[in-house]
Amino acid sequence: MLNYIWAFMILIGIGVAAFTGEMEGVSTGILDSSKEAIQLCIVMLGVVGMWTGVMKIAEETGLVRQLTKLLMPILRLLFPRLAGEETAMGYIAANMVANLLGLGWAATPTGLKAMKELQRLNPDKEKASDEMCLFMVINISSLQLIPINMIAYRSQYGSVHPGLIILPGMVATGISTLVGVLYGVWKCRRNQKKHKNGERTE
Repeated sequence: MLNYIWAFMILIGIGVAAFTGEMEGVSTGILDSSKEAIQLCIVMLGVVGMWTGVMKIAEETGLVRQLTKLLMPILRLLFPRLAGEETAMGYIAANMVANLLGLGWAATPTGLKAMKELQRLNPDKEKASDEMCLFMVINISSLQLIPINMIAYRSQYGSVHPGLIILPGMVATGISTLVGVLYGVWKCRRNQKKHKNGERTE
């Protein structure tokens, strides 16, 4: 669907430019944007490479494992029905650790594995479980201590102090995560209560 939306917007822009005689500006914009895109990809490749290496070192030294253990009590509170499912909980914790460090690209593989495990545990394969929905909320809100991506973008586009985004980023993602988790937990508890009541009346 997004492909159609973008294609429609591009065609409308080109049509308006042709109608108003601004095709030269469109051509210049395309060339400049293409150049910026390549430069940004090169910068981000270096950033991704460095922080992926840092993440690997953290895994080898046991830092990720320790952070995962610290998160386990919180995860058991958020996902009480996953008690004993250490594989799923481990993937969820690893995903959260990567997001906390601002490594969204490193969080994707563990997030996919966590979803695969949650789907395996899901009794209704045609519908997302409460745990899957709550995990998605946590993953999308993405509480970050170090927003590496935003720092890299700000540096690429000439920010004098690209690191100033850290505190606002922590506040914004902290609030979004808190609100998302509270709502998600409330919905999960409500759904479970309805399910139990339904079982009793049958």
